[in-house]
Amino acid sequence: MTQWTLKACRVNAGYTLRQVAKKVGKNFQTISKYEKDSTTIPYELLKELSVLYQVKLDDIFLGDSTKKIELSKQNS
Repeated sequence: MTQWTLKACRVNAGYTLRQVAKKVGKNFQTISKYEKDSTTIPYELLKELSVLYQVKLDDIFLGDSTKKIELSKQNS
């Protein structure tokens, strides 16, 4: 299975940070922080981005924040 970073997914889908931020109602700096794994991305937003980027959730690599998201998902 090939996994892609959030940035690779965005670039492959042809979006800029500002375009993605506008589509999901976030600040472009926030999207950048998610891409750099410097803050944990909410699971619902991750699902929204996977639809926007047309990739499966399982195909997105999130680095260290993956464990945090999996725990959040289990608690919902």
